[in-house]
Amino acid sequence: MSVLFIAEAGVNHNGSLELAKKMADVAKECGADIVKYQTAKPELVISQFAPKAEYQKETTGEGESQLDMVKKLHFGFDAHRELKEYCDSIGIMYLSTPFDMDSIDFLRSLDMPVWKIPSGEVTNLPYLEKVAKQKKPIIMSTGMCEMEEIRAALDILYKNGAEDVTVLHCNTEYPTPLPDANVRAMLDIQREFGCKIGYSDHTLGVAAPLAAVALGATVIEKHFTLDKNMPGPDQHASMEPGDLKFLIKTIRETEQVLGDGVKHVSASEGKNKAVARKSIVAKRPIKAGEEFTTENLTVKRPGNGVSPMRWYEVLGQKAKRDFEYDELIEL
Repeated sequence: MSVLFIAEAGVNHNGSLELAKKMADVAKECGADIVKYQTAKPELVISQFAPKAEYQKETTGEGESQLDMVKKLHFGFDAHRELKEYCDSIGIMYLSTPFDMDSIDFLRSLDMPVWKIPSGEVTNLPYLEKVAKQKKPIIMSTGMCEMEEIRAALDILYKNGAEDVTVLHCNTEYPTPLPDANVRAMLDIQREFGCKIGYSDHTLGVAAPLAAVALGATVIEKHFTLDKNMPGPDQHASMEPGDLKFLIKTIRETEQVLGDGVKHVSASEGKNKAVARKSIVAKRPIKAGEEFTTENLTVKRPGNGVSPMRWYEVLGQKAKRDFEYDELIEL
C-alpha cells in the first residue's frame, strides 16, 4: 500500500480562507494525498495566561499572549465548511485537526473519513473519548510523549470504539534538530503496540521523512507554507512548494526502490548474467582426450558456458574434442 502523505497547512494561511484554498491547490499540485488544517475556537483551547513556546516567541515576538496570537490564525466553522467543499471540488482530501470539543462536533458534520489527534491532546482523556466515538480511522501524533502516555491514550481510544489507529512518531520542536528526530523510535512504537506507524516531521529538509519511509512508515505528515517569509509561528519550520513537491516525488521513488523484500533476479538484470558472469574456458589449446587441469583451464567471461561453480567436477575429465585458446569448454 502506498504511503499516505499529509501536507500539513496547519494555520500557515494566517486566517485567510483564500490563502487556505491556495494551499489546497499547491498540495494537490505537489502530489499530496491529504491537505490538513487546524480547527479551533481559540478561547476554548488556550487560557489567557498561557505563555508562548520559545519558538513562537522567536517567530512572532513576545508582545502578545499565545491566545492573542492564535486568534489571528484561525477562521470560523463556516469558512472550514467552504474550504472542505473547495478541496472536494479540486480532488484532494480535506482533513482538519480539532483542538476543542466544539470543533469535534463541527468536524463530525463534515463527515471526514479519518480523524487526526495532535500531540498536545494525547493526554486529554475527554477529547480522546470523543474522537474515538466517531468510529472512524484515527491518526495520532505523539510528540512530547513517553511510551506509557501513548499506551494510556491507545487504551482510551480502543475502549471507546476506535479500531483503526495509526500512531505517528513526532518531535514537537519547530524546527526539530536532526539528532532529536530519532526516527527509529517509530519502530519501538510498532514493537510495543503492534499498530500501524508513521512519522510527523518538523525537521528542515527531507532526510527524516525518507528514513521513516524506508523503515516502514505508512503515513508521512509534513508542514508546508506558500512562503517561509510570511508571518506566523510555523512558517520557518515549514517546507515551501518546490521542496514539498521534491519530497513527495522522492518518497514515491523510495517506495519503488524498497521493492517486495524478497531477494530474486529481477527482469531487468537477468539478461546481464551472461555478460557479467564467467565460464570455464581453455587457458591454452586443448586436444581431444586431454585431461582438464588447472594448467589448461581458467575462468573468463562470458557466463553462458560451464559455471566455475563446477570447477572441481570438471577437473580430471577428458576433453571430448579439441578446444581453441579462450574457447568455452563443453562436457
